[in-house]
Amino acid sequence: MSQLLTMLGPIAVAPEKGEGDLSPHELSMMAVSALLEEAELTPKPALVDRRGSGAHHDLDLPKLRRSALSLRDGFADMARAAAVEKAPLRLRERIGRIGRDMEQRMLAATDGTNAHRGAIWALGLLVAAVALGRSERTAARIAAAAAALARLPDQFAPRTLSNGEKARLKYGTAGARGEAQAAFPHAIGVGLPTLRATRARGVPEDRARLDALMAIMARLDDTCLLHRGGVIALETAKVGARAVLAAGGTATPTGIHHLHRLHAELLALWASPGGSADLLAVTLFLDRLEGGSRSACSQEEFCHGNHELRV
Repeated sequence: MSQLLTMLGPIAVAPEKGEGDLSPHELSMMAVSALLEEAELTPKPALVDRRGSGAHHDLDLPKLRRSALSLRDGFADMARAAAVEKAPLRLRERIGRIGRDMEQRMLAATDGTNAHRGAIWALGLLVAAVALGRSERTAARIAAAAAALARLPDQFAPRTLSNGEKARLKYGTAGARGEAQAAFPHAIGVGLPTLRATRARGVPEDRARLDALMAIMARLDDTCLLHRGGVIALETAKVGARAVLAAGGTATPTGIHHLHRLHAELLALWASPGGSADLLAVTLFLDRLEGGSRSACSQEEFCHGNHELRV
């Protein structure tokens, strides 16, 4: 992991208002760092983490790391495009094309496994929205600018439906597309407030992030869960996440007990809350954009795994 962070360089923190704009490279580092930190966060229910592959046969932590790093140039390209393209529709089509190129790089890095397709969509829109520089740099304003882009058509988008889109149509949920078009309500209205409120109580950063994940899972109609396990998997995740939070969150022994039980239940259903994980990465990106946190711990601790929860 230390080599990965060295490749990224220092994690960017958004400058205060008036201090200047973030460069495409800095925005890309922020997006990739959010993905890496989400991947490393442990223990997550049925998701890839330091313990193992969760409810996945084709994903593990090294693949998630390689996938995240493969997206660096693409996120930077999206930022550059947003900085120079004045026509919103052309920008939407341009970042769509860049996103599809990023998917191919991701698949090459993971031997054909979809590790971050949803995150490319969500974080790509947000990176572009920041680079536009047309609104105050707050999480809500940036999410709104990203939503405006998401609502524009892309005539070049493939007509083949993803698994998430199929689940969205089958179950009548918003899905990743609807979440972006609505300005990421589960990040802005759920993930960020939970992260910051938990952090303000003095809870360790990793556990604050886990609580944010639980809050998102408790509310989100996650199309990854619906695709893998239907309504039963979705309700299992929601009920289990609520139980973790009702027990005081992951900073309490009872909360951790409920998290482990939820992990076992979702493994039995072989269903993984990938949409919630993507929105946790969005939450971390927006939090850092507003100067909330550099990382879960110092680089030295992160590299040597000293920030992992005792479970």
